[in-house]
Amino acid sequence: MSDELKFEIHQKVVYPSQGVGKITDIVQRKFKDEMLTYYVIFLEVSDMTVMVPVKRVDELGIRAIVSAEEAQHAIDMMGEAVEPVTSDWKLRYQMNLDLLKKGTVSDIATIVRCLYHRSKVKELPILERKLYDSAKKLLEDEISFALDKPVQEVEALLLAKLEPLGLIRDTKHAALSDDFDDEDEEFIGDDEDEDIVDVEEDEDGDSDDGDEE
Repeated sequence: MSDELKFEIHQKVVYPSQGVGKITDIVQRKFKDEMLTYYVIFLEVSDMTVMVPVKRVDELGIRAIVSAEEAQHAIDMMGEAVEPVTSDWKLRYQMNLDLLKKGTVSDIATIVRCLYHRSKVKELPILERKLYDSAKKLLEDEISFALDKPVQEVEALLLAKLEPLGLIRDTKHAALSDDFDDEDEEFIGDDEDEDIVDVEEDEDGDSDDGDEE
């Protein structure tokens, strides 16, 4: 890990699973007898400011906003054909959660496309719906900044690409739907109050948050 500065003050960045933020300051603080350099990031979606050690940005997947060309590619991805996904929602959830942690715009677009089409087959379990909402919000915000378009316009662009495929009901999707059983529904009910961050903490043993002081 390096202390080399990758971002500048006022630069927009993506903090995977947290949202789009802006570097408001770069400061030095003492931590365990060591002077560390921190990015101060304001996350508009949660109205929260976090301090992230410069040397941890790669580990946490924090990156700059994509170019307009990459943003347009993410929109176009919404219109691509979707392979049937596993009917085991817990496995599907973990696969998409791993993509969210990686946090590239293509990964986030893949989550949105996958879960949108799955929701047309069967209503998403609560945790998956929260994951879908988080990924969709992150994707819309980043594309909005990259293309300098209002979020509402970006949302409409994504839906226009998704909806034609979203109306298709092929036999493969129907077969997958039949495999979703009552036992899965009971599991969902136990986790109604959990959010995405809580799940990450449970599975990894600690939080992904970069705050250190």
